[in-house]
Amino acid sequence: MPAFNLLELEIITSMTQRRPDLEACVASMNLFHNALVDCYDGGGVLFTCGNGGSNADALHIVGELCKSFERKRPIDGMFKERILSLPYGEALAAHLEAGLPAMALGLNSALKTAIENDCPLPNIAFAQELNALMKKGDMLLAISTSGNAANCTMAMAVAKARGGTVAALTGPTGGVMAQHADIAIYAPGDDTKQIQEAHAVVWHTLCCLIEAHYFPEKR
Repeated sequence: MPAFNLLELEIITSMTQRRPDLEACVASMNLFHNALVDCYDGGGVLFTCGNGGSNADALHIVGELCKSFERKRPIDGMFKERILSLPYGEALAAHLEAGLPAMALGLNSALKTAIENDCPLPNIAFAQELNALMKKGDMLLAISTSGNAANCTMAMAVAKARGGTVAALTGPTGGVMAQHADIAIYAPGDDTKQIQEAHAVVWHTLCCLIEAHYFPEKR
């Protein structure tokens, strides 16, 4: 398993200095980071899902990945040349940023409500959407403080069957999701709010790590 490089290690050290209780998460975060690098190097996409506050986290993660977070993200030179001759080309070439492909499940209300109306199996909406979109080499991050969310677990099953890598960000017990994940990150906390607070630190750090891997220059 590749170790964090110096820049990535600085990011991890900053996290553990602020939150010493997250030291136990570092090894699994390294596994997640290396798996996401493999996913992106292979042209894959990161999918995310969760319920309630974890749904907001899933969406927030995508926002940090699809545009610049803390670092400069210049667009590819060949792409820049191709877009220059197209409508708004000069403006787009000047302002577009490179993105890391990510998508949160459950945001298409037409699809979600159609699934819920048409299918007699509850909680299948994430799984159905992922079944249509996921390809081998993609990755799924499922988030749940209990680790027992049925819809997230169904999505994990689809991701595995599709040949993807499955990661679960859970609470300290892990639940059923941790049992079936390729990578499980067990966040500490005695109740939902504490676990979600730890989740935010963990996933923000993961976003910082993957951005630094591909775009090391600070803004």
